[in-house]
Amino acid sequence: MTMYPAEYKYTREHEWIHVNGGTATIGITEFAQKQLGDVVFVELPEVGRTVETGRDFGTVESVKAVSELFMPVGGKVIEVNADLNDEPELLNSEPYEAWMIKIEVSDKAALKGLLSADQYEKYVASEAE
Repeated sequence: MTMYPAEYKYTREHEWIHVNGGTATIGITEFAQKQLGDVVFVELPEVGRTVETGRDFGTVESVKAVSELFMPVGGKVIEVNADLNDEPELLNSEPYEAWMIKIEVSDKAALKGLLSADQYEKYVASEAE
């Protein structure tokens, strides 16, 4: 039993994506938030911005570091989680509920290159060795 939601896909940069039709929700994984430590600030793109697969779309600032966020698939930002402006620590307490952005997917082919929950769990285990 994996600790990562099976219906999500994952990147090697530790973002998750959940696709529902042509819309995708994106956030950071449990592993990412543990590596970061206490999240204190999140910078996310404006609604309407188009971001290509693999490009950065924002940053997460923690007490330890500032990390860039990378797009698992390309698309146009249609919604941003405004709750994170006032409560960025939600990423620590609820990494799979506290999504960051929702996009209209334009690069569906990129989904094939993402990791399943099992593949991601093995990847994280190999990184920890």
